[in-house]
Amino acid sequence: MSKKKTILIVDDHPLFREGLKSLIARNPRFEVVGEAGNGRKGLRMARELKPDLVVMDISLPDKSGIDVTRDIRSHLSETRVIIVSMHSKIDHITKAFEAGATGYVVKESAADRLTQGLEAVSKGDYFLDSSISHKVVTRLMESPKKKTKSTDIRYESLTPREQQVMRLLAEGLSVKEIAERLFISPKTVENHRTNIMSKLDLHSTMELVRYAVRLGLIDVDLWKG
Repeated sequence: MSKKKTILIVDDHPLFREGLKSLIARNPRFEVVGEAGNGRKGLRMARELKPDLVVMDISLPDKSGIDVTRDIRSHLSETRVIIVSMHSKIDHITKAFEAGATGYVVKESAADRLTQGLEAVSKGDYFLDSSISHKVVTRLMESPKKKTKSTDIRYESLTPREQQVMRLLAEGLSVKEIAERLFISPKTVENHRTNIMSKLDLHSTMELVRYAVRLGLIDVDLWKG
């Protein structure tokens, strides 16, 4: 018999965690080896247990499950993350996959689709809950990320998160809008902005925009009008 796939559950609702454990226990291919009720504990346990799979909620009491997913994937490249969340909006799903998740299931359909999702993700495939609208799937397939036309050593010095914040700043989003989109605090966005401007040796938003346009990170048409 093949070795069971180990699973860590990260969700702040004890009753829902119990439900997930009962559901997973029905399949002999999987074994729950740990559970956490917040993001920090979830990340710590992931590093300690090195599970094959993590079942992650987005709305955690201390930090976003999106950020925890990104942290887990940056430290444990072999660990796959499947999001199980009440959120079914396009932005949440897009950000989950951008952060490194390979599966997404809506909580209301978890009883029917979680096992299917775990099977797919454990094989290295992507899984998207079929209850999610075709519109969302289309948005995901379009991929919002832009490729750079040229490289620049200063740009490469930015962390992936700083590059993400830089693009959004260049596109004209406010600190508050960026915080909401990335599920982080406005203070964190401000800190990223300060680091970005320092690393790129830029001194104004317009300089940032010109720099982003030169690298092909944003469309010039965004700033016509």
